Amino acid sequence: MRNPQLNRHGELTHLLTTEGLPRAILTHILNTAQTFVPLAERDVKKVPLLRGKSVFNLFFENSTRTRTTFEIAAQRLSADVFNLNINVSSAAKGETLLDTIANLTAMQADLFVVRHEASGAPYLIAQHVAPHVHVINAGDGRHAHPTQALLDMYTIRHFKKDFSNLTVAVVGDVLHSRVARSNIHALTTLGVAEVRAIAPLTLLPSGLDQMGVRVFTDMREGLKDVDVIITLRLQNERMRGALLPSSHEYFKHYGLTEEKLALAKSDCIVMHPGPMNRGVEIDSAVADGKQSVILNQVTFGIAVRMAVMSIVAGASA
Repeated sequence: MRNPQLNRHGELTHLLTTEGLPRAILTHILNTAQTFVPLAERDVKKVPLLRGKSVFNLFFENSTRTRTTFEIAAQRLSADVFNLNINVSSAAKGETLLDTIANLTAMQADLFVVRHEASGAPYLIAQHVAPHVHVINAGDGRHAHPTQALLDMYTIRHFKKDFSNLTVAVVGDVLHSRVARSNIHALTTLGVAEVRAIAPLTLLPSGLDQMGVRVFTDMREGLKDVDVIITLRLQNERMRGALLPSSHEYFKHYGLTEEKLALAKSDCIVMHPGPMNRGVEIDSAVADGKQSVILNQVTFGIAVRMAVMSIVAGASA
């Protein structure tokens, strides 16, 4: 079966997941993003690549960084941007997701950016839109968050240059994290030497070893000599039952502190997709410390999302 994200020419027409995307496409997105980064330093930060296009942001879940950076990215590409307020839309009256999409398409929508609590919702939309309409997944359930993974890859490449010699540790609630899944697929596709997952057993999904991931339940052991640490928050809204004794106990064993960070390489960078829960998965001294590149991630996210939108919108039907 053809990858639903690609057209018959192998071009990216939707971005739904990093899983199954070839290295060439991931690298093309990162290289395109690099051309957009200097725009932030210009007096006029716009380019006309999406002039006349209509971008609809459909966020069925809360968001600060993702929604705002997508809006900024679309505006910098000169698109017309529309943010649908789900709470006061007809979805609150029972309108189905596909009916919402059909009505917005009738308003000449060209691109949908979708965040939804149901895994697979962006896939469903992509299957039903017209060939000229594009869909970008801004996070679906526990499944995927591809643009977060891509901005994370951009950040790693910016600070570390080459993926091939790196050891990257993903720490925290891997079980419920769509960011973790998307990052693991992207890291392995881009040729990272070693990917580690560090978490209590209750927060580790099965099958990580089949993805080439080394699993650690001892954080101190898992952090030894790593180049990059990606810290994840506890996804309490997705948990069913008590998977942890307490947030205090979690921080004691799995919170990233300066003491634990010292086990990694001296030039190790610390990342976090946000929102952070300080004192739970990360200490403020680390989050605000010299090895933190968390705010760089946010800045690079604008350029990466510009790259994704310009690439999918430029693909032929």
